[in-house]
Amino acid sequence: MHPPITVISERNHVFRQRVEVNGLEDLYADVPPIVGGEGSAPDPHDYFDIALGTCKAVTVQMYAKRKEWPLEGITVTVQRDDSQEKKGIYKLDVALTLHGIEDPEQRARLEDISHRCPIQRLMTQSTVEIATRLV
Repeated sequence: MHPPITVISERNHVFRQRVEVNGLEDLYADVPPIVGGEGSAPDPHDYFDIALGTCKAVTVQMYAKRKEWPLEGITVTVQRDDSQEKKGIYKLDVALTLHGIEDPEQRARLEDISHRCPIQRLMTQSTVEIATRLV
């Protein structure tokens, strides 16, 4: 089991939260002003989208490194369309820019590998069970 992630309300802020992750530098979350927040940090939807983008980037980098391909870096852009979220449809458009890879077969393989990142599988193929309790 992984160490817990702790989310703590920030004093003197409306909805801003401090996020503690296993002794790493703290992260922050907020909500946009349109829903009453200060917009001072990424919102929970941003972190959901960030998880997918970073997972795809790391998965592609790990594969290219293992194959000793000349990938110099990757830029992943995640565009959200949450206009139908209330109907249960949340769309993410992901654009990959591969730096240093020119071979079309390698590029196609890396795109394919990006679809296999653990977070995409979690988002699309898993049943997530959430237990919430008061302490």
